[in-house]
Amino acid sequence: MDPARSRLLRQLPGVDELLRHPSLAPLVASLPRPWAAAALRRALEAERRRLTSCPAAELPSSLNEAALLKQLAAALREAGQASLRRVINATGVVIHTNLGRSLLAEAALAQLREVAAHYSTLEYNLARGARGSRQDLLEGLLKELTGCEGALIVNNNAAAVLLALNTLAKDKEVVISRGQLVEIGGSFRLPEIMRVSGALLREVGTTNKTYLHDYERAINSETALLLKVHPSNFRILGFAHEVELPELVALGRKYDLPVLEDLGSGCLVDLSRFGREKEPTVQEALRAGADLVLFSGDKLLGGPQAGLALGSREVVARLRQNPLARALRPDKLTLAALEATLRLYLEEPRALAEIPTLRSIIQPVPLLRRRARSLARSLKARLPRLQVEVRPSEGRVGGGALPQAALPSFALALNLPPLPPHQLEALLRRGDPPVISRLEQGAVLLDVLTLQAEDRAPLLAALAAVAKAAATPRP
Repeated sequence: MDPARSRLLRQLPGVDELLRHPSLAPLVASLPRPWAAAALRRALEAERRRLTSCPAAELPSSLNEAALLKQLAAALREAGQASLRRVINATGVVIHTNLGRSLLAEAALAQLREVAAHYSTLEYNLARGARGSRQDLLEGLLKELTGCEGALIVNNNAAAVLLALNTLAKDKEVVISRGQLVEIGGSFRLPEIMRVSGALLREVGTTNKTYLHDYERAINSETALLLKVHPSNFRILGFAHEVELPELVALGRKYDLPVLEDLGSGCLVDLSRFGREKEPTVQEALRAGADLVLFSGDKLLGGPQAGLALGSREVVARLRQNPLARALRPDKLTLAALEATLRLYLEEPRALAEIPTLRSIIQPVPLLRRRARSLARSLKARLPRLQVEVRPSEGRVGGGALPQAALPSFALALNLPPLPPHQLEALLRRGDPPVISRLEQGAVLLDVLTLQAEDRAPLLAALAAVAKAAATPRP
């Protein structure tokens, strides 16, 4: 190693020295000492690697102590933050899988705190003064809302699929259209879940066309179940045909076979009434005669992560008796938030107004335009260097629901010269709180479709911090 590089590396302070440094003292004191030491050690190692790999022509003559202390302070602040953090979703994707999917209604948040802070009736029957079942807590409410005969709740919809297949079709054949063997987020592939469940896959039809006679020809003495899967985040268009649920139910009745429909997102409100793409509802699937309907709690339903299995009394009872049901059961916080969310659906106007996911999806375009213009005025007044333009935009539902449906919206297109847009996006993403935006047509876009009312003040503060950092000369 050349002498200049060695001299710079020797100038790096030690961890013990930094733990006592006056400018870092408040940040060090805010953390457990071993945690602070580990954060400083990581930051020093990163700087050591930078100096080691830096081209000789770019090496500074001496260590920039002020810049190094700034990096170390940032490392300590980051160490003090939780890994699961609040972000501002300005992407325009309502049910954003990477950003936590659906936001909970205020009623659900209140019920969460009530149950989290106190003992509860999770598995206690007050009327009998004896042990109860957590699976009984919401069954009556779900019967009222959907008309189902029985209900079971597990920790997510993939778990519901696994439990249903293992219960109803272990070591037996499940007949499914080839065009419904989907893969969704996180590399979740239906054929792999079927294999883990012990069910045997029997594909029928082709990728784009499956007819009722394809199902019927596949039925034999080893057939246990007819399965229909909602295509989630893709569509096959043009030269295509799929068997509708009522036809499949009639075939199941003919051969005494249960019919299961996996709706994926699952919706209790017909969104086509609000000009959105038609998405099958849970009630429609049950009325069509499906023996079991599976769907998620944290997508179009607008609640916490959960998997709901609704259907006939006999089929749901079989699922309850499977030992896997205990391994996949939800905790008290999930049940508390889910119950509060479901209760809002007893009065549909209240659900549409109070459940953030539904409220966002059906927002009228004039309201979005007014919100965008108001936010733009505030930004221009506070940050004159920031270039702001209101543009028409297209949001998305997300979460595998309504993949073809663009939600008309408006976005603020931002530029902050001399920063290129990709650097502005990165600074916002690394801010406090992080602002998650999108890059389009040479600008950073903040889509108001997914901005919440409480996001306004922290968003303005985050942009002000970025503008200040961009205007500050580097040491």
